[in-house]
Amino acid sequence: MKKIALWCCSLCLTGFICAQSNDPVVMKINGKDVPRSEFEYNFNKNNGESAVDKKTVDEYVDLFVNYKLKVEAALDAHYDTLSSFKKEFNSYRDQQIRPYFVSQDAEDKELKNYYESLKASVGPDGLILPAHIMVAVPQKASPEELAKAKTRIDSIYTALQQGADFSELAKQCSDDKGTAMRGGELGWIAKGQPVKEFDDQAFAMKVGDISKPFQTPMGYHILYMKNRKQLDDYNTMKPQLKSFLEQRGLKERMAAVAIDSLVKLSDGKLSAEDVIAQKTQELCAHDENLKYLIQEYHDGLLLYEISTREVWDKAAKDTTGLEAYFKANKSKYKWDEPRYKGVVYHCKNQELLKQVRKLLRSVDESRWIDTLRATFNQDSVKQIRVEKNLFKKGDNPFVDHLVFKEKKEPTASEFYPFTAVYGKKLKKPKEWTDVRGEVISDYQAVCESEFVRKLREKYKVEIYKEALNTVNNH
Repeated sequence: MKKIALWCCSLCLTGFICAQSNDPVVMKINGKDVPRSEFEYNFNKNNGESAVDKKTVDEYVDLFVNYKLKVEAALDAHYDTLSSFKKEFNSYRDQQIRPYFVSQDAEDKELKNYYESLKASVGPDGLILPAHIMVAVPQKASPEELAKAKTRIDSIYTALQQGADFSELAKQCSDDKGTAMRGGELGWIAKGQPVKEFDDQAFAMKVGDISKPFQTPMGYHILYMKNRKQLDDYNTMKPQLKSFLEQRGLKERMAAVAIDSLVKLSDGKLSAEDVIAQKTQELCAHDENLKYLIQEYHDGLLLYEISTREVWDKAAKDTTGLEAYFKANKSKYKWDEPRYKGVVYHCKNQELLKQVRKLLRSVDESRWIDTLRATFNQDSVKQIRVEKNLFKKGDNPFVDHLVFKEKKEPTASEFYPFTAVYGKKLKKPKEWTDVRGEVISDYQAVCESEFVRKLREKYKVEIYKEALNTVNNH
């Protein structure tokens, strides 16, 4: 049982579903049955209410077949044995499976234990909801500073006695800016949470009371008791307690203890990985949605891996292919407005403008930036600043003014006051690099089509139309 294969233990055997007479096989890919339930899961998930481009079953078949073919190719290439794949897949699988190791009874027991400890800490005095106005006093305040703070808190108290609104005064006068915006409200507090001077004053008050000014190590305070209550009962607090403890990893810690216990019970025959894999297999055998959810992630990782290696990266690095594709499809790449392909260079003096222009004329475009920097910016004092791009109107104020003839003259840099441009104005793309992103995307699509064509030649595909006609209709 040691080190059970990932793809066997983390996924239910497809045959488990196919064996059921009420779940016919809708297609066979490379000799592997695809049951209706699997096709329905994927079809319904990709054609839900939020789907932008909904497909009919017949339209979806080709997409699904291509997807399964790529997964088969990835499995044949053993991408599922890569350590990076295993790490990411196991991480996702564990997120789904580990909570199942914690029974509801065990979770309820932990929640009740926490509630009882919370109730004991709150004690018979319950909880209070005070608001305060504070005049801060430095720890080593001089007698003059203390007197000034005392005068200020006394004037606030006088205003309250004359009918001023506590909340408004807190917003205007309290030095505790964090609570001032809430009218001084501190939130629910249990006995022992604040400092002793605050505690003694607050828990002696009734709802509606306003205290006289009193001093704590932070400064002077006036309290208004907004409310008091006992701790809510367990059933009322249960959702809040559950959320609080889950945020602090309670369920994960309980799952770890349960898994560790099962490992010990096996007398060394099982690892934690084996225990989780067996649990996955057991759950998937009885929960079709969970089975296909995990399989979806498993296959999705494989799809991404093979697409990256065999299509996306390969096409993006194939400069010869990209150039040939652009030349063959040049007419499809157009701009709404001209571009300026070149450099903008800012110099410390006017003489440098001529030197830069002369140098650019003698150097291939691909070496412009490196040559300019090597020639003019070798020492600690940088003589020029250069920007190279395919500029459209609005990208650069100097290009707008010097090339596109915008009337507004940009403000020159204090350090590089002289600016010029060198390059050419293009009405349409001349090279594939002028529309790099679009060409790469289109070429990748062509390469993917060719990749799929080869997969269809390599792997046998059988479609069972009669069974497909029962999708979402049984």
